[in-house]
Amino acid sequence: MSEHSPKIICTTVLVETSPQAMPLGAACIASSIKATKTLESFCVELADFSREDESFQKAVSLGGEERAAQMIAQSLAKSKPFAVCFSVYVWNHVILDKCAGELKRLLPECVTIAGGPEVTANPMNFLNMDFTVAGQGEVAVPALIEHLAAKDGTADESPDDLIFQIPGVYATGSKNAAHSLSVFRATPCSPESVSSPYLDGTLDVSKYGGALWELARGCPFKCSYCYESKGEKKIAYFPLARLEKELELFARKKIPQVFVLDPTYNANKDRAMQMLKLIQKKAPGMFFYFEARAEFIDREIARAFAKIPCCIQFGLQSSNPEVLKKVHRTLDKKQFAHNIGFLNETGVTFGFDLIYGLPGDNLQGFKNSIDFALSLYPNNLELFCLSVLPGTNLHDDAAGYGMVWDENPPYHVICTPQFSKRDLASAQKLAEATNLFYTQGRAVPWFNSVLYALKEKPSTFLWDFAIFCDSRAGGHSDKKSAEYITNLQKEFVRGKLQAKKLNRLVPIAEDLILMHGALGQCTFDGTESSFATNYHPDDVMSEYAADLDFFARNAGKQKCRVRVFEGKNGVDWRTI
Repeated sequence: MSEHSPKIICTTVLVETSPQAMPLGAACIASSIKATKTLESFCVELADFSREDESFQKAVSLGGEERAAQMIAQSLAKSKPFAVCFSVYVWNHVILDKCAGELKRLLPECVTIAGGPEVTANPMNFLNMDFTVAGQGEVAVPALIEHLAAKDGTADESPDDLIFQIPGVYATGSKNAAHSLSVFRATPCSPESVSSPYLDGTLDVSKYGGALWELARGCPFKCSYCYESKGEKKIAYFPLARLEKELELFARKKIPQVFVLDPTYNANKDRAMQMLKLIQKKAPGMFFYFEARAEFIDREIARAFAKIPCCIQFGLQSSNPEVLKKVHRTLDKKQFAHNIGFLNETGVTFGFDLIYGLPGDNLQGFKNSIDFALSLYPNNLELFCLSVLPGTNLHDDAAGYGMVWDENPPYHVICTPQFSKRDLASAQKLAEATNLFYTQGRAVPWFNSVLYALKEKPSTFLWDFAIFCDSRAGGHSDKKSAEYITNLQKEFVRGKLQAKKLNRLVPIAEDLILMHGALGQCTFDGTESSFATNYHPDDVMSEYAADLDFFARNAGKQKCRVRVFEGKNGVDWRTI
């Protein structure tokens, strides 16, 4: 292929520079175009931009997102592409539409095509795209480009004729599309026919420090707030032969982490077990992140997860079954807690997601959900404001629930009959405090021990922490260093214990915070540290420290200087 070959660019703007934000959607489209024989004369390029890029941030500082969109368009226009395919999500909808407008100004003949979740939700909600593709694009996009190439970039047919020729394709100016009550999606792609952007070299995992690994498409559940609520209800699995080759590639590249894209990884237990065995065999040292359903967890699969380095995220969303019914979810709290117990029993790392602003929920209900979630010892708790996403069942139902939401990305709920603006602001403050103290602060090993001594609920404790942070410069939503968070935790816990005249528990509480903070940080990024403790570190890390009162009454104080470091068998400590 010569340098003069016509070019097709697949592009997107990433929310951050990280493995879980890599441009997999754009890469899949690029890979499918490459694999189309009738398009072999085209040069296909993947070009991604990140909001964390220095050039992006500089452009924003000079002229906001308008300037950033111009910068991206100018970069794309340099090679005079025949077409640019944009991968559009909630976080880049506005900037990519602006970018397409600037690109059309620079290169009027360039064809602009948009796909992705935001397009599938509302294909006609774009000002500057020539074409949009709803649903999976691996078949529809190459077919559209074939059609346009055959017509030298134009179509003799009207837009209304074109959308019926290629399922899922919408053309600007199509009257039928603009007034259609339903979105007609592209024909779902057979996983066996989809080319791998990893195996064909489109995506280099080394560039991103990890991989997004797509194991399946579709979801058997119909949670109404999710894009999948109107998607495929059947799960289509990628062939094991392909997945094994991709896994071997990841191992050769020696990437540290893989984020598994399968919203219900354990829906098929036999396949889930088979994949875990394959991971254990092919990539034993690699860390994997899974999304799973707690109702399908049993002791056998918990033990299988325990054999590989991994973390499992569960979408709890709320602890109120009546609230969950409104968004087409179910919850048996007793069974949920029982199954999560298998993970605690086997030492598997896991976390929960919660959403505030769900229909029928209120601030106290959100606090109750936090209390329930943290009683199960999750490694992390991710708290989100509800987004009323276009193209979801919740979007259709929201007005009936009396909900008010922002119609622009990220579509956050503004208020509901049960959740006022003021209460939503309080929920956001509580979410930020929880993230800082519990998740970023790696507080899981000692959190419930401190609460037991204080006789407080997690939500009460964390709300007090939110108020405490308000008095500190910078608030509590910014990224803080590990040392800063540890000192913040020590100061806050000390104050709480002293306020309840539990001064005798302060030394062991501070030692627990220091030890676990240092061990967590060293495990996370290899940072070694040294510090002073009130007790011997072996005693602090014993099971007796789980009961602060018992420990304070029975353990002998021993001032120590402790060093935490990476040893031959993992993170370790010793007294200096």
